[in-house]
Amino acid sequence: MDTATTEKNGTTNGNGNGQDHPLIVFMPSGRRGRFAVGTPILQAARSLGVDIDSVCGGRGICGRCQVVVSEGEFAKLGVTSKSDHLSDFSAVEQRYGDKRGLKPGRRLSCSAHVLGDLVIDVPSDSQVHKQVVRKRAEMRTIELDPVVTLHYVEVAEPDMHDPTGDLQRLEKALKEQWKLENLDCDIRAIQGLQQALRKGEWKVTVAVHLGKQITAVWPGFNDKVYGLAVDVGSTTIAGHLCDLATGDVVASSGLMNPQIRFGEDLMSRVSYVMMNPGGDVEMTKAVREALNELATNVAKEAGCPIDSILECTFVGNPIMHHLLLGINPIELGGAPFALATDGPVQIWASEIDLKIHPNARIYVLPCIAGHVGADTAGVILSESPHESDEMTLIVDVGTNAEIVLGNKSKLLAASSPTGPAFEGAQISCGQRAAPGAIERVRVDRATLEPRFKVIGCDLWSDHPDFKTKTEGLGVTGVCGSGIIECLAEMYLCGIITQDGVIDGAMAAKSPRVQQEGRTFSYLLHDGEPQLKITQNDVRAIQLAKAALYAGARLLMDRMGIDRLDRITLAGAFGSHIDVKYAMVLGMIPDCDLAKVTSAGNAAGTGARIALLNRASRDEIVRVVKQVEKVETAVEPKFQEHFVGAMAIPHKTAPYPHLAKAVNLPAPKEAAPVDAGDGARRRRRRG
Repeated sequence: MDTATTEKNGTTNGNGNGQDHPLIVFMPSGRRGRFAVGTPILQAARSLGVDIDSVCGGRGICGRCQVVVSEGEFAKLGVTSKSDHLSDFSAVEQRYGDKRGLKPGRRLSCSAHVLGDLVIDVPSDSQVHKQVVRKRAEMRTIELDPVVTLHYVEVAEPDMHDPTGDLQRLEKALKEQWKLENLDCDIRAIQGLQQALRKGEWKVTVAVHLGKQITAVWPGFNDKVYGLAVDVGSTTIAGHLCDLATGDVVASSGLMNPQIRFGEDLMSRVSYVMMNPGGDVEMTKAVREALNELATNVAKEAGCPIDSILECTFVGNPIMHHLLLGINPIELGGAPFALATDGPVQIWASEIDLKIHPNARIYVLPCIAGHVGADTAGVILSESPHESDEMTLIVDVGTNAEIVLGNKSKLLAASSPTGPAFEGAQISCGQRAAPGAIERVRVDRATLEPRFKVIGCDLWSDHPDFKTKTEGLGVTGVCGSGIIECLAEMYLCGIITQDGVIDGAMAAKSPRVQQEGRTFSYLLHDGEPQLKITQNDVRAIQLAKAALYAGARLLMDRMGIDRLDRITLAGAFGSHIDVKYAMVLGMIPDCDLAKVTSAGNAAGTGARIALLNRASRDEIVRVVKQVEKVETAVEPKFQEHFVGAMAIPHKTAPYPHLAKAVNLPAPKEAAPVDAGDGARRRRRRG
């Protein structure tokens, strides 16, 4: 190993210079230094602190330390770099290439030795802290720095002259070969240590948690370990299985939260606990069983053993958070809505009966307040409003909408009780998003005839092949996005007034507007089943969207602003809403439609970031402590905003950006209903 000499960039390495100590420059870091001829590239890189991955510790087994020689004359660097300035392709590299394949021009830095001046490029997939890109409208990168790292070591065998324990000799090997010191070891890892060492012929792979805890030992070489990021929603549970070495999502799965049988919304579940002693234990058992099913599903999809999952991160609203952890949520059912804890929770997987690796760790993101939970923390981590100059409103649309407003100067958060109407519940023809559900709707302005799309088919209903293509699906109901679009379209063509009344006078224009006692309905699908939008359906959506708008407007008041720079809709439902129709209905305040976007399951993405980047855990703990919580339940102005927001899009708030994009109808009164005539007509038909 060379001793230190200072180079231009302040890094240090070998004595001497010239032919005996060629200059090596690593890109993209720019780190450089002189090293003795014959020095392995990986050794040179490590002495300079260059970011090169390796599990096997330079034994040519894992193949993660691949590099490329950049050939040519680099005047700015003072280097003429050639591929023959590296040692010849070694037997180790040949064996690896034959077994796993090496891209042309790539070398294993552990086996390639310095012969002359070099510019070495370290590809992104060879870096420890590689960037994982989340592909969507706003490209978001995750710097990979996982909590769990793997280390292949060769351990000295015991003999009669050295009574040292197997664990102590393993720790000595980790110190000598990986510079890992002062490690603790889980008892369950110790229990299987001797079998692993002997089966692996004293060569093992060790999993180390946070650089300080041995959590698993496998015989021989193992370069695969996984983590699971889970969003425990009140309606659905979604999970992503990630390769902790690459950051890749190798499997995703979702299932219905079985707690729905105890109540569709959060407060009804708390009520169940209040009325049924031990109800919290039932719900905790149900969600944990679902999580085991989820873990089994993703492991099967990825083709990996379930006990190769060594790390999990969880997000969820406060009630889901408490029930997952076995905490009675009854205190969240009434003021002051006290959390058992608002900090992050770190436990063993076995403590929540999760049957993955027995030493796997669980990290639950921190909550913010009684009705703003770890899922909102996940959204903040994903969307990073605290790093932006723009005044951004983030709405995680669900049974209980969580709302965040702010920028890098200040963040506010609130929850708003929207109820399950947006997800199809409480709607006469509503259903969950599933094949056959209407998800897109357009209504002809002249004839009031509808056309629609259903989940599972890309054709509109007026296409000649629609019936054939949907024969196996059917038209089964209307999901949340379909209801939003249908009501917005009904408003834009005059079927619904600004006050949300279905105008009976439009029956003269189309038979699809039909009298229902003292109110009217709109016939969306005249088939089996017959699907109608009733006056009660319109009211249910009005109540939900008014609560959502009022929560957002309350935060704007607290922030002292009347204008938003950007709106982001998060959540599974939010990702399927057409933002234009959401604004037509008045679910959200006015904003430039080009700056209104969907973020998908941002809470789940936040859980994935916390899984793949250890620094993000400290970051989100720091940020949530700075979030100011606004409690809508005790704010007098909430009701005032709620009343105004019952109108479509709003009774008094202007929508100048929306008016530029959509031809909004003039306010009108609905025609009075003659209930007597309607009743007589129904009797004559009978």
